[in-house]
Order: sequence, then structure tokens, then C-alpha cells
Amino acid sequence: MRMLGAKVIVTPKNDKGTGMVRKTEELCAKHGWFLCHQFEAEANWKFHEATTGPEILNDFKDKRLDYWVTGYGTGGTFHGAGKYIKANRPDVKIVLAEPEAAALLASGIATERNSDGSPKNTHPSFNPHPIQGWTPDFIPKVLDDGMALKLMDELVAIPAGAGVDTSQMLARNEGILTGISGGATMWAAIETAKAAPEGSVIVAMLADTGERYLSTPLYENIHADMNKEELEITKSTPGFQLLPEPAVAYP
Repeated sequence: MRMLGAKVIVTPKNDKGTGMVRKTEELCAKHGWFLCHQFEAEANWKFHEATTGPEILNDFKDKRLDYWVTGYGTGGTFHGAGKYIKANRPDVKIVLAEPEAAALLASGIATERNSDGSPKNTHPSFNPHPIQGWTPDFIPKVLDDGMALKLMDELVAIPAGAGVDTSQMLARNEGILTGISGGATMWAAIETAKAAPEGSVIVAMLADTGERYLSTPLYENIHADMNKEELEITKSTPGFQLLPEPAVAYP
């Protein structure tokens, strides 16, 4: 983001997602900036109703489709695409996933809201989790409104580490480089497949690339330098000699 010229403001970890929202509100009030209200704005889910939902059903036109599996951040994809899918293919079951450590929907406890729909405080069922972009420490209004429409058929809890493990598995076995949330979505889809009737067709979207996660736990065990085995393979070439890398000074 800074490479593109943006200012990136990181709020304290202890303040969680609500701290991010409060800081955004403060900056917008101070500078007269436009506040998008992505967690509350109807434009969020309406965009997915007009684009993502139709795209999914167009790909499965005149074809069998039994399940659509998704996680949630703001809830816009679930709400908008889910609304379109249910309106046009009511037989399709919608499976929603959230981290086991932050089982907000599973708790049945509502988020307290301000008059503009933003969260008043942290949800009591929230605990930190590694799935970036998923499940803030409150239930977004966009998500809540989708839940009120009874779009969800099943709720899946993602165990700790499952998103990272599945993302790494997809890279090794399928050549698909996705992020932690993509791995979590695929884990939920695999679990759905285990319980689904034989021959069921399941669609799950992997929304981003693993290149965004170089500094996260996704790459914790992936080293940039050669390990001992790789060094030995390098040295096995006759006459080949490894030279020390030149020192580089960074400002």
C-alpha cells in the first residue's frame, strides 16, 4: 500500500478490529474524509448481489450445484451473493465458516451497535485467530442483515492452524498459491464434501493470492535460503563453488 503512495496506519493489537474502526472514525471526523462504512453499507452486499452471485450461477448454468462454501469478513460476499443464489437456486445450500477461536455466530450473542450500525464494543466470544480478513471482533451489520434473511444452511468452525495447513497443502499438491483465508475456505469445503451425499457439487472461492502473506505464519516454515540438503545438492556439481554473498547496506 505504501508503494502505491498510501499512508498505512496500524492500530494497537489489543484494540482489535473495533480499535481500527474507532481510529478510522476519528480520522474522518478530524480531516473531513469520506468514511466508507464497509461493515454497514448496503452498497457492500448489493455489489456482490449484482456481480459475484450471477457469476457463480452463470458458471453453473444448466449444471448441478449443491453447496456454496464461504467465510466472512464484512459479510458482504455471503449476504449479496447468497441472496442472489437463494433467489435463483433455492436448492443450493450455503455453508458459512468462521474461526473456532472466534465463534461469534455460533455463540448466538448479538453485537451491540451504535446508531449508525457500527459496533459498540468487542464481542465476548472473540479470540485472536490467524485468518486475516476474516471475522473481526464484532458481527458486522452487513453480515447480521444477511443472517436475518436465513441465507445460511450450515455453519462450520475452522480449527486453529487449519487455514495455514490447507493453504500449504494446496500449494504443494495442486499448484494453487492462496492465502490463509483461502486455505480456511477450502478446509470448510473439504469438510462439507465429507458429509455431503456422493456426487454432490461444491463451489468455494479462494479470494486472494499467497503472495500477500510473506510476513505471516503462512510462511513461518518456508525459508528463503537453501537448507542443508539443498546446499549439498548444489555442491555436488563438479567444479562448482559457492561464493559468499556480498554485504548489502540498507538505510
